[in-house]
Amino acid sequence: MTIEITTLPSGLRIITDSMRDLETASLGVWIGAGSRHESKSEHGLSHLLEHMAFKGTTRRSARAIAEEIESAGGDLNAATSSETTAYYARVLASDTGLALDILGDILTQSTFDAQELEREKGVIVQEIGAAEDTPDDLVFDLFTDAAFPDQPIGRTILGTPERVSGFNRSSIETYLARHYAAPSCIVAAAGAVEHQRIVDEASQHFAALGATAALPPEPARYVGGEKRLRRKLEQTHVVVGFQGCSFHNLEEYALTVFTNAVGGGMSSRLFQQVREERGLAYSIYSFHWPYADTGLFGFYAATAPGDVAELMPVALDCLREAADTLSEAEMDRAKAQMKVAQLTALESSSARAEQIARQHLFYGRVLPREEIIGRIDALSLEEVRLAGHRALSTAPTLAAIGDVSKVMTRARIAERLA
Repeated sequence: MTIEITTLPSGLRIITDSMRDLETASLGVWIGAGSRHESKSEHGLSHLLEHMAFKGTTRRSARAIAEEIESAGGDLNAATSSETTAYYARVLASDTGLALDILGDILTQSTFDAQELEREKGVIVQEIGAAEDTPDDLVFDLFTDAAFPDQPIGRTILGTPERVSGFNRSSIETYLARHYAAPSCIVAAAGAVEHQRIVDEASQHFAALGATAALPPEPARYVGGEKRLRRKLEQTHVVVGFQGCSFHNLEEYALTVFTNAVGGGMSSRLFQQVREERGLAYSIYSFHWPYADTGLFGFYAATAPGDVAELMPVALDCLREAADTLSEAEMDRAKAQMKVAQLTALESSSARAEQIARQHLFYGRVLPREEIIGRIDALSLEEVRLAGHRALSTAPTLAAIGDVSKVMTRARIAERLA
Protein backbone atom coordinates (compact mmCIF):
# COMPACT_ATOMS: atom_id res chain seq x y z
CA MET A 1 0.00 0.00 0.00
CA THR A 2 1.03 3.61 -0.51
CA ILE A 3 -0.71 4.96 2.57
CA GLU A 4 0.53 8.24 3.99
CA ILE A 5 -0.90 9.83 7.14
CA THR A 6 -0.43 13.30 8.60
CA THR A 7 -2.08 14.60 11.78
CA LEU A 8 -2.29 18.38 12.00
CA PRO A 9 -1.85 20.25 15.34
CA SER A 10 -5.65 20.67 15.44
CA GLY A 11 -6.11 16.90 15.47
CA LEU A 12 -7.34 16.67 11.87
CA ARG A 13 -6.08 13.48 10.26
CA ILE A 14 -5.20 13.43 6.56
CA ILE A 15 -4.84 10.03 4.88
CA THR A 16 -3.99 9.38 1.24
CA ASP A 17 -3.47 6.36 -0.97
CA SER A 18 -1.84 7.11 -4.30
CA MET A 19 -3.11 4.68 -6.94
CA ARG A 20 -0.96 4.36 -10.05
CA ASP A 21 -2.36 4.77 -13.55
CA LEU A 22 -5.45 6.69 -12.41
CA GLU A 23 -6.20 10.19 -13.69
CA THR A 24 -9.00 10.98 -11.24
CA ALA A 25 -9.13 11.32 -7.48
CA SER A 26 -11.76 10.59 -4.86
CA LEU A 27 -11.57 12.57 -1.67
CA GLY A 28 -13.74 13.66 1.17
CA VAL A 29 -14.24 14.35 4.82
CA TRP A 30 -15.50 11.63 7.14
CA ILE A 31 -16.84 12.72 10.52
CA GLY A 32 -17.12 10.28 13.41
CA ALA A 33 -20.67 11.34 14.21
CA GLY A 34 -24.00 10.14 12.91
CA SER A 35 -27.54 9.53 14.04
CA ARG A 36 -26.55 7.62 17.20
CA HIS A 37 -24.75 10.74 18.43
CA GLU A 38 -28.01 12.69 18.54
CA SER A 39 -30.04 13.40 21.65
CA LYS A 40 -33.74 12.56 21.46
CA SER A 41 -34.56 16.18 20.64
CA GLU A 42 -31.96 16.10 17.82
CA HIS A 43 -33.34 13.01 16.08
CA GLY A 44 -32.76 13.49 12.36
CA LEU A 45 -30.41 16.46 12.74
CA SER A 46 -27.28 14.70 11.37
CA HIS A 47 -29.13 13.97 8.14
CA LEU A 48 -30.58 17.48 7.91
CA LEU A 49 -27.11 18.97 8.39
CA GLU A 50 -25.81 16.83 5.53
CA HIS A 51 -28.53 18.30 3.29
CA MET A 52 -27.98 21.88 4.43
CA ALA A 53 -24.25 21.78 3.78
CA PHE A 54 -24.94 22.16 0.05
CA LYS A 55 -27.39 25.06 0.41
CA GLY A 56 -24.98 27.97 0.43
CA THR A 57 -21.95 29.41 2.21
CA THR A 58 -20.60 32.89 2.83
CA ARG A 59 -18.70 32.55 -0.49
CA ARG A 60 -21.00 30.42 -2.66
CA SER A 61 -24.71 30.04 -3.30
CA ALA A 62 -26.24 26.56 -3.55
CA ARG A 63 -26.24 26.88 -7.33
CA ALA A 64 -22.63 28.08 -7.39
CA ILE A 65 -21.53 25.04 -5.40
CA ALA A 66 -23.14 22.70 -7.93
CA GLU A 67 -21.97 24.61 -10.99
CA GLU A 68 -18.38 25.03 -9.82
CA ILE A 69 -17.77 21.34 -9.15
CA GLU A 70 -19.66 20.19 -12.26
CA SER A 71 -17.91 22.69 -14.52
CA ALA A 72 -14.73 20.81 -13.64
CA GLY A 73 -16.42 17.51 -14.52
CA GLY A 74 -16.58 16.46 -10.89
CA ASP A 75 -19.41 15.39 -8.64
CA LEU A 76 -20.18 16.10 -5.01
CA ASN A 77 -22.25 14.07 -2.58
CA ALA A 78 -22.77 13.14 1.06
CA ALA A 79 -24.11 10.32 3.20
CA THR A 80 -25.24 9.86 6.80
CA SER A 81 -25.09 6.61 8.74
CA SER A 82 -25.59 5.68 12.36
CA GLU A 83 -21.96 6.36 13.27
CA THR A 84 -20.51 8.56 10.52
CA THR A 85 -21.30 11.39 8.14
CA ALA A 86 -19.34 11.80 4.92
CA TYR A 87 -18.95 14.59 2.36
CA TYR A 88 -17.04 13.54 -0.73
CA ALA A 89 -16.12 14.40 -4.30
CA ARG A 90 -14.57 12.83 -7.37
CA VAL A 91 -12.54 15.05 -9.69
CA LEU A 92 -9.65 15.11 -12.13
CA ALA A 93 -6.22 14.97 -10.51
CA SER A 94 -5.67 18.65 -11.26
CA ASP A 95 -8.84 19.67 -9.39
CA THR A 96 -8.24 18.17 -5.94
CA GLY A 97 -7.59 21.69 -4.63
CA LEU A 98 -10.97 22.85 -5.90
CA ALA A 99 -12.73 19.89 -4.30
CA LEU A 100 -11.09 20.51 -0.93
CA ASP A 101 -11.88 24.23 -1.18
CA ILE A 102 -15.58 23.48 -1.71
CA LEU A 103 -15.67 20.77 0.98
CA GLY A 104 -13.97 23.07 3.47
CA ASP A 105 -16.33 25.87 2.54
CA ILE A 106 -19.53 23.87 3.08
CA LEU A 107 -18.28 22.40 6.38
CA THR A 108 -16.98 25.60 7.94
CA GLN A 109 -18.80 28.49 6.24
CA SER A 110 -22.37 27.34 5.59
CA THR A 111 -24.92 30.08 6.21
CA PHE A 112 -27.99 27.89 6.91
CA ASP A 113 -30.28 30.41 5.28
CA ALA A 114 -33.76 30.38 6.84
CA GLN A 115 -35.61 30.01 3.54
CA GLU A 116 -33.32 27.23 2.37
CA LEU A 117 -33.74 25.51 5.74
CA GLU A 118 -37.54 25.53 5.54
CA ARG A 119 -37.42 24.26 1.96
CA GLU A 120 -35.02 21.45 2.81
CA LYS A 121 -36.99 20.39 5.87
CA GLY A 122 -39.94 19.94 3.53
CA VAL A 123 -37.80 17.82 1.20
CA ILE A 124 -36.74 15.57 4.08
CA VAL A 125 -40.32 15.16 5.28
CA GLN A 126 -41.10 13.92 1.77
CA GLU A 127 -38.08 11.60 1.99
CA ILE A 128 -39.43 10.19 5.25
CA GLY A 129 -42.77 9.64 3.54
CA ALA A 130 -41.04 7.80 0.69
CA ALA A 131 -39.30 5.53 3.20
CA GLU A 132 -42.65 4.80 4.86
CA ASP A 133 -43.91 3.68 1.44
CA THR A 134 -40.98 1.29 0.92
CA PRO A 135 -41.61 -1.79 3.06
CA ASP A 136 -38.28 -3.49 2.34
CA ASP A 137 -36.55 -0.41 3.84
CA LEU A 138 -39.08 0.32 6.57
CA VAL A 139 -38.88 -3.20 7.98
CA PHE A 140 -35.21 -2.62 8.82
CA ASP A 141 -36.11 0.61 10.65
CA LEU A 142 -38.57 -1.41 12.73
CA PHE A 143 -35.90 -4.05 13.25
CA THR A 144 -33.23 -1.73 14.66
CA ASP A 145 -35.82 -0.01 16.84
CA ALA A 146 -36.85 -3.38 18.27
CA ALA A 147 -33.24 -4.48 18.78
CA PHE A 148 -32.21 -1.27 20.56
CA PRO A 149 -35.40 0.18 22.08
CA ASP A 150 -35.30 3.78 23.36
CA GLN A 151 -31.68 4.23 22.27
CA PRO A 152 -30.11 6.56 19.69
CA ILE A 153 -28.61 3.62 17.76
CA GLY A 154 -32.09 2.16 17.29
CA ARG A 155 -33.64 5.32 15.87
CA THR A 156 -33.97 6.01 12.16
CA ILE A 157 -31.39 8.17 10.41
CA LEU A 158 -34.02 10.36 8.71
CA GLY A 159 -35.83 11.37 11.90
CA THR A 160 -39.54 12.05 12.18
CA PRO A 161 -41.61 14.75 10.43
CA GLU A 162 -42.32 16.37 13.80
CA ARG A 163 -38.66 16.55 14.86
CA VAL A 164 -37.36 17.66 11.48
CA SER A 165 -40.01 20.37 11.16
CA GLY A 166 -38.93 21.84 14.50
CA PHE A 167 -35.23 22.29 13.77
CA ASN A 168 -33.80 25.78 13.32
CA ARG A 169 -30.43 27.35 12.62
CA SER A 170 -29.52 27.31 16.31
CA SER A 171 -30.17 23.55 16.50
CA ILE A 172 -27.83 22.94 13.57
CA GLU A 173 -25.05 25.18 14.82
CA THR A 174 -25.13 23.66 18.31
CA TYR A 175 -24.81 20.14 16.88
CA LEU A 176 -22.15 21.26 14.40
CA ALA A 177 -20.00 22.85 17.12
CA ARG A 178 -20.24 19.72 19.27
CA HIS A 179 -19.41 17.08 16.66
CA TYR A 180 -17.67 18.67 13.66
CA ALA A 181 -14.32 19.23 15.35
CA ALA A 182 -10.93 18.45 13.82
CA PRO A 183 -10.10 15.45 16.08
CA SER A 184 -13.35 13.80 14.99
CA CYS A 185 -12.71 14.32 11.27
CA ILE A 186 -10.63 12.56 8.66
CA VAL A 187 -9.74 13.93 5.24
CA ALA A 188 -9.16 10.91 3.00
CA ALA A 189 -8.09 10.84 -0.64
CA ALA A 190 -7.31 8.05 -3.06
CA GLY A 191 -6.39 7.83 -6.72
CA ALA A 192 -4.25 10.39 -8.54
CA VAL A 193 -3.25 12.28 -5.41
CA GLU A 194 -0.08 13.75 -3.95
CA HIS A 195 -0.03 13.52 -0.17
CA GLN A 196 1.71 16.79 0.60
CA ARG A 197 -0.55 18.70 -1.75
CA ILE A 198 -3.62 17.29 0.03
CA VAL A 199 -2.08 18.17 3.40
CA ASP A 200 -1.35 21.74 2.32
CA GLU A 201 -4.83 22.27 0.89
CA ALA A 202 -6.60 20.66 3.86
CA SER A 203 -4.56 22.71 6.34
CA GLN A 204 -5.86 25.85 4.66
CA HIS A 205 -9.47 24.93 3.98
CA PHE A 206 -10.29 23.20 7.29
CA ALA A 207 -8.45 25.59 9.62
CA ALA A 208 -11.76 26.81 11.08
CA LEU A 209 -12.66 23.42 12.56
CA GLY A 210 -12.59 23.34 16.34
CA ALA A 211 -9.93 21.38 18.21
CA THR A 212 -12.04 19.82 20.99
CA ALA A 213 -12.90 16.18 20.42
CA ALA A 214 -16.57 15.23 20.73
CA LEU A 215 -17.81 12.93 23.48
CA PRO A 216 -18.54 9.31 22.51
CA PRO A 217 -22.16 8.27 21.95
CA GLU A 218 -24.36 6.47 24.46
CA PRO A 219 -23.19 2.82 24.69
CA ALA A 220 -25.46 0.43 22.82
CA ARG A 221 -27.51 -2.12 24.76
CA TYR A 222 -28.83 -4.94 22.59
CA VAL A 223 -32.20 -5.99 24.01
CA GLY A 224 -34.15 -7.70 21.26
CA GLY A 225 -37.85 -7.25 20.68
CA GLU A 226 -40.70 -7.60 18.25
CA LYS A 227 -42.45 -5.12 15.98
CA ARG A 228 -45.25 -5.88 13.54
CA LEU A 229 -46.95 -3.50 11.15
CA ARG A 230 -50.12 -4.66 9.44
CA ARG A 231 -50.42 -3.38 5.89
CA LYS A 232 -52.24 -4.52 2.79
CA LEU A 233 -49.30 -5.58 0.64
CA GLU A 234 -48.63 -8.23 -1.97
CA GLN A 235 -45.79 -9.61 0.16
CA THR A 236 -44.95 -10.01 3.82
CA HIS A 237 -41.53 -8.58 4.69
CA VAL A 238 -39.71 -10.22 7.60
CA VAL A 239 -36.41 -9.59 9.37
CA VAL A 240 -35.19 -11.96 12.08
CA GLY A 241 -32.00 -11.03 13.86
CA PHE A 242 -29.67 -11.45 16.81
CA GLN A 243 -26.78 -9.65 18.46
CA GLY A 244 -23.71 -9.59 16.24
CA CYS A 245 -20.13 -8.44 16.75
CA SER A 246 -18.57 -5.02 16.93
CA PHE A 247 -15.66 -3.92 14.74
CA HIS A 248 -13.38 -4.58 17.70
CA ASN A 249 -14.61 -8.09 18.51
CA LEU A 250 -12.08 -10.71 17.45
CA GLU A 251 -15.00 -12.89 16.31
CA GLU A 252 -16.25 -10.30 13.81
CA TYR A 253 -14.48 -11.87 10.83
CA ALA A 254 -15.73 -15.35 11.76
CA LEU A 255 -19.33 -14.17 12.01
CA THR A 256 -19.06 -12.39 8.68
CA VAL A 257 -17.84 -15.61 7.06
CA PHE A 258 -20.75 -17.48 8.68
CA THR A 259 -23.15 -14.82 7.38
CA ASN A 260 -21.86 -15.14 3.82
CA ALA A 261 -22.04 -18.93 3.98
CA VAL A 262 -25.64 -19.10 5.16
CA GLY A 263 -27.12 -16.32 3.05
CA GLY A 264 -24.57 -14.32 1.10
CA GLY A 265 -25.01 -15.64 -2.41
CA MET A 266 -26.85 -17.99 -4.76
CA SER A 267 -24.94 -21.00 -3.41
CA SER A 268 -25.81 -20.19 0.21
CA ARG A 269 -28.08 -22.39 2.29
CA LEU A 270 -30.85 -19.82 2.63
CA PHE A 271 -31.00 -19.12 -1.10
CA GLN A 272 -30.84 -22.77 -2.09
CA GLN A 273 -33.34 -24.14 0.43
CA VAL A 274 -35.82 -21.26 0.62
CA ARG A 275 -35.83 -20.01 -2.97
CA GLU A 276 -34.42 -22.71 -5.23
CA GLU A 277 -35.80 -25.88 -3.61
CA ARG A 278 -39.10 -24.56 -2.24
CA GLY A 279 -39.80 -21.35 -4.17
CA LEU A 280 -40.88 -19.58 -0.99
CA ALA A 281 -39.28 -16.20 -1.69
CA TYR A 282 -37.82 -14.11 -4.47
CA SER A 283 -35.57 -12.16 -2.09
CA ILE A 284 -33.82 -13.71 0.89
CA TYR A 285 -30.38 -12.96 2.31
CA SER A 286 -28.44 -12.77 5.56
CA PHE A 287 -26.54 -9.77 6.90
CA HIS A 288 -24.06 -8.77 9.57
CA TRP A 289 -23.73 -5.11 10.53
CA PRO A 290 -20.81 -4.36 12.89
CA TYR A 291 -20.86 -1.12 14.88
CA ALA A 292 -18.23 0.39 17.17
CA ASP A 293 -19.55 -1.42 20.25
CA THR A 294 -22.10 -3.98 19.08
CA GLY A 295 -23.49 -5.60 15.94
CA LEU A 296 -26.57 -7.09 14.32
CA PHE A 297 -26.82 -10.42 12.53
CA GLY A 298 -29.86 -11.88 10.84
CA PHE A 299 -31.80 -12.50 7.64
CA TYR A 300 -34.41 -10.71 5.54
CA ALA A 301 -37.09 -12.32 3.39
CA ALA A 302 -40.04 -11.13 1.34
CA THR A 303 -42.68 -13.74 0.60
CA ALA A 304 -46.34 -14.26 -0.21
CA PRO A 305 -48.47 -14.04 2.95
CA GLY A 306 -49.53 -17.66 2.50
CA ASP A 307 -45.89 -18.86 2.44
CA VAL A 308 -44.50 -17.07 5.49
CA ALA A 309 -45.57 -19.82 7.89
CA GLU A 310 -43.45 -22.31 5.94
CA LEU A 311 -40.58 -19.97 5.12
CA MET A 312 -39.67 -18.96 8.66
CA PRO A 313 -39.03 -22.43 10.16
CA VAL A 314 -37.11 -23.45 7.02
CA ALA A 315 -34.90 -20.37 7.26
CA LEU A 316 -34.34 -20.80 10.98
CA ASP A 317 -33.42 -24.45 10.49
CA CYS A 318 -30.87 -23.36 7.88
CA LEU A 319 -29.19 -21.10 10.42
CA ARG A 320 -29.30 -23.63 13.26
CA GLU A 321 -28.02 -26.51 11.15
CA ALA A 322 -25.26 -24.40 9.61
CA ALA A 323 -23.91 -23.65 13.08
CA ASP A 324 -23.47 -27.44 13.51
CA THR A 325 -22.76 -28.75 10.03
CA LEU A 326 -21.22 -25.94 7.94
CA SER A 327 -18.69 -27.59 5.63
CA GLU A 328 -15.16 -26.65 4.67
CA ALA A 329 -16.33 -26.06 1.10
CA GLU A 330 -19.07 -23.64 2.25
CA MET A 331 -16.60 -21.80 4.47
CA ASP A 332 -14.05 -21.54 1.67
CA ARG A 333 -16.66 -20.07 -0.71
CA ALA A 334 -17.63 -17.50 1.93
CA LYS A 335 -13.99 -16.62 2.55
CA ALA A 336 -13.47 -16.10 -1.17
CA GLN A 337 -16.47 -13.75 -1.27
CA MET A 338 -15.00 -11.71 1.59
CA LYS A 339 -11.59 -11.48 -0.03
CA VAL A 340 -13.01 -10.36 -3.35
CA ALA A 341 -15.06 -7.68 -1.58
CA GLN A 342 -11.98 -6.41 0.24
CA LEU A 343 -9.73 -6.47 -2.81
CA THR A 344 -12.35 -4.82 -5.04
CA ALA A 345 -12.13 -1.74 -2.80
CA LEU A 346 -8.46 -1.47 -3.71
CA GLU A 347 -9.38 -1.08 -7.38
CA SER A 348 -11.82 1.83 -6.95
CA SER A 349 -10.58 5.20 -5.74
CA SER A 350 -13.94 6.12 -4.19
CA ALA A 351 -14.27 2.80 -2.37
CA ARG A 352 -10.66 3.03 -1.26
CA ALA A 353 -11.02 6.55 0.13
CA GLU A 354 -14.06 5.45 2.13
CA GLN A 355 -12.31 2.30 3.30
CA ILE A 356 -9.22 4.03 4.67
CA ALA A 357 -11.30 6.74 6.34
CA ARG A 358 -13.64 4.28 8.06
CA GLN A 359 -10.80 2.02 9.15
CA HIS A 360 -8.96 4.92 10.75
CA LEU A 361 -12.14 6.14 12.45
CA PHE A 362 -12.92 2.73 13.96
CA TYR A 363 -9.48 1.13 14.41
CA GLY A 364 -7.23 4.17 14.67
CA ARG A 365 -5.18 2.87 11.74
CA VAL A 366 -5.48 1.63 8.17
CA LEU A 367 -5.46 -2.16 8.04
CA PRO A 368 -2.90 -3.59 5.59
CA ARG A 369 -4.38 -5.79 2.87
CA GLU A 370 -2.14 -8.65 3.97
CA GLU A 371 -3.51 -8.45 7.51
CA ILE A 372 -7.14 -8.56 6.37
CA ILE A 373 -6.61 -11.47 3.98
CA GLY A 374 -4.48 -13.25 6.58
CA ARG A 375 -7.19 -12.99 9.22
CA ILE A 376 -9.76 -14.38 6.79
CA ASP A 377 -7.52 -17.26 5.68
CA ALA A 378 -6.60 -18.15 9.27
CA LEU A 379 -10.19 -18.80 10.36
CA SER A 380 -10.96 -22.41 11.16
CA LEU A 381 -14.27 -24.16 10.55
CA GLU A 382 -14.70 -24.51 14.31
CA GLU A 383 -14.32 -20.74 14.81
CA VAL A 384 -16.86 -19.96 12.11
CA ARG A 385 -19.42 -22.43 13.49
CA LEU A 386 -18.87 -21.12 17.02
CA ALA A 387 -19.51 -17.54 15.87
CA GLY A 388 -22.82 -18.69 14.41
CA HIS A 389 -23.75 -20.53 17.61
CA ARG A 390 -22.99 -17.51 19.78
CA ALA A 391 -25.06 -15.14 17.65
CA LEU A 392 -28.02 -17.53 17.50
CA SER A 393 -27.95 -17.99 21.28
CA THR A 394 -28.77 -14.30 21.88
CA ALA A 395 -32.29 -12.96 22.25
CA PRO A 396 -34.04 -12.82 18.86
CA THR A 397 -35.39 -9.66 17.29
CA LEU A 398 -38.33 -9.77 14.88
CA ALA A 399 -39.75 -7.14 12.53
CA ALA A 400 -42.52 -7.77 10.00
CA ILE A 401 -44.67 -5.68 7.64
CA GLY A 402 -47.70 -6.78 5.63
CA ASP A 403 -50.03 -9.63 6.51
CA VAL A 404 -48.28 -10.58 9.73
CA SER A 405 -50.88 -13.01 11.06
CA LYS A 406 -48.75 -16.07 10.28
CA VAL A 407 -45.37 -14.63 11.24
CA MET A 408 -43.74 -16.58 14.07
CA THR A 409 -43.39 -14.92 17.46
CA ARG A 410 -40.06 -14.31 19.14
CA ALA A 411 -40.81 -17.09 21.59
CA ARG A 412 -41.38 -19.58 18.78
CA ILE A 413 -38.23 -18.43 17.02
CA ALA A 414 -36.21 -19.07 20.18
CA GLU A 415 -37.83 -22.49 20.60
CA ARG A 416 -37.07 -23.44 17.01
CA LEU A 417 -33.42 -22.52 17.38
CA ALA A 418 -33.10 -24.34 20.68
